[in-house]
Amino acid sequence: MNAPVFLVTPPFTQLNTPYPATAYLKGFLNTKGIDSVQADLGIDVTLALFCRAGLEHLFAHIDTVAADPSPNSARMLALRDAYLDTIDDTILFLQGKRPTLAHLIARRSFLPEASRFAQLDDLAWAFGSMGVQDRAKHLATLYLEDLSDLVKELVDPHFGFSRYAESLARSANSFDELYAALEQEPTYIDSILLRILDERMAEIRPSLVALSVPFPGNLYTSLRCAQWIRNQYPGVSIVMGGGFANTELRSLSDPRVFEFYHFITLDDGEAPLEILMEHLDGKRPVAELKRTFTLVDGGVAFLDNKSCADYRQGQVGTPDYSDFHLDSYISAIEVINPMHSLWSDGRWNKLTMAHGCYWGKCTFCDISLDYIRNYEPITASLLVDRMEEMIAQTGQNGFHFVDEAAPPALMKALAIEIIRRRVVVSWWANVRFEKSFTRDLCLLLKESGCIAVSGGLEVASDRLLKLIQKGITVAQVARVSRHFTEAGIMVHAYLMYGFPTQTAQETIDSLEMVRQLFEAGILRSAFWHLFTMTAHSPVGLEPAKFSVRKVSEAVGTFANNDIAHIDPTGADHETFGYGLKKALLNYMHAACFDYPLQKWFDFKVPKTTVPPTFIRDAVSAPEIGSGNANQRVIFLGAMPAAETMVKSKKGVQWEVMSLTFQSRASTVSISVDPAKGAWLRALLPKLGVRNLIPWTLSQVKADYEAAGLEDFELFWDNKPVNGLYRVGLLGV
Repeated sequence: MNAPVFLVTPPFTQLNTPYPATAYLKGFLNTKGIDSVQADLGIDVTLALFCRAGLEHLFAHIDTVAADPSPNSARMLALRDAYLDTIDDTILFLQGKRPTLAHLIARRSFLPEASRFAQLDDLAWAFGSMGVQDRAKHLATLYLEDLSDLVKELVDPHFGFSRYAESLARSANSFDELYAALEQEPTYIDSILLRILDERMAEIRPSLVALSVPFPGNLYTSLRCAQWIRNQYPGVSIVMGGGFANTELRSLSDPRVFEFYHFITLDDGEAPLEILMEHLDGKRPVAELKRTFTLVDGGVAFLDNKSCADYRQGQVGTPDYSDFHLDSYISAIEVINPMHSLWSDGRWNKLTMAHGCYWGKCTFCDISLDYIRNYEPITASLLVDRMEEMIAQTGQNGFHFVDEAAPPALMKALAIEIIRRRVVVSWWANVRFEKSFTRDLCLLLKESGCIAVSGGLEVASDRLLKLIQKGITVAQVARVSRHFTEAGIMVHAYLMYGFPTQTAQETIDSLEMVRQLFEAGILRSAFWHLFTMTAHSPVGLEPAKFSVRKVSEAVGTFANNDIAHIDPTGADHETFGYGLKKALLNYMHAACFDYPLQKWFDFKVPKTTVPPTFIRDAVSAPEIGSGNANQRVIFLGAMPAAETMVKSKKGVQWEVMSLTFQSRASTVSISVDPAKGAWLRALLPKLGVRNLIPWTLSQVKADYEAAGLEDFELFWDNKPVNGLYRVGLLGV
């Protein structure tokens, strides 16, 4: 295949960073010597629309089509000159190219303001007297959202920065609605997209276009791209893959889909894409395709060559971000919350620590699918190799690990390897709230550059957590969140309501648990979502086991994932959504902790049965234990200065050794017996992460006793030595 492969992410995913799927595929194709070019058409369309020339064209178009704008849109149209005069500079500011503009934006005399600004938080409270850059980013984000509202009302009702035409794709059991939309003339946004696609296709002249569709919000535009390519470049093959296909299209049978795509692949894309290219080169018959839908004799066929194995994670190469215009991405702050803003603010290189999920038991999750079921971790050394390659390529040292749940043992190994190599990075990851996240492990993660974690608390009810098979309790989540928070790592919780058999009482009790977690200061942000029963989850596969019923057993001809269901024993779940989200928004702003829970709902709800000090008691309970004998003991600090002195009391004199440790932020001094202090000083250099042989707690104890010293536990587990975690003496 002489012409390059064109790897495309269609609009829209994120504005602040490229979605990584095509970067993963490009990295793999590099290992095979296959030429490829990638593009994120979402950022390209955004920048073409939100610039002076783009807005001039938009306003002229609105003048021809909009007869009766709302008062908000009418205000924006009246202020068109203000928008035209500010849009280019505002985009440059959000790209990090005009940082001094923050002062002008923050004064609120530069940007025109419409309805989004009416809900503006108290900026002085949110950002204080400083924080000008973040304050300005938030204001500029509201400005762009105002413009988005204008487009949505008067130009394209499906427009959205990350969920374009999502309603057409979500739970689309039939292809009819999408097909009808695609038979219409291209929309205003479509016309911008297709103009850019035309330019790229003429430039690249690919033999194969691979469209990655991670979310329902990318599906319509991927179909529009495929439709245009088939009309304009009939000799070019088109394949679609990605998260949407993996979850929604596993029972696809509508042949009309293949009027757009030639092929659709499922699950890991490396081997299917390689075999597809061999087929297109005439080296394999169609029957040897792997996990691929295509038309055979006019009907939809799923071909899966079992003789061809998937690639191991160590064989797929380093994600390659070349071809992306990385300096063009836009940092936005939608919600004034430092943890919540990570999703939209900053350019994060995305990686996974492991393929699949090491837990793989949650009953609401698609654990029957390969992307969850097939767990394969990557070694820490290979991960850091890839991180260093990506830093050199992108110039960015921020990483978001997008695993379903990053394994704690691998997180520990990764942190040690980062520290050992002295790599400077900021990183965050998705986790389970495992009890293995001890105080010392969290401190180690923080030392390696971990700034935040997000994890599923789901329904904050121990009965339902057991039914979900989450493997955690609310009290455990509280303790783990405290460890992360005290280490300086922000914590975000994913919350769920409406799990089968959940009662109104459990919903209110769950809200009370969340209120207490925020009040205790151990959660920084969270997000509620309504439970959805999916076809590949244990609940979807065995609904009777969870006391729910499917509304219909029929299988659609297009997308089949979300399943409409009836929960005869549970509450009317959807009625709680608004109140739960309103309460949470206030808690994330550290407000209204004293409000009764009833205040968030416009209907009668039960009083909580959760004791008012439940979370406080859980996090304040002493954690007893001297540590696992096989845990690794690490010292990350600087060697202490030692001074021996004589103390006396009531005529009795004795020697003590004072050890003074200097950390980045403080000085810590301890006094110990001189012999034990000398042993400790000799031990500390051996515990560094650069030593080839790690020391376990049992080895430390053996070394202590070999030195002729007594009462190891009394020395190690009590003051003053057990306070040295503050200067980097950790058991992990």
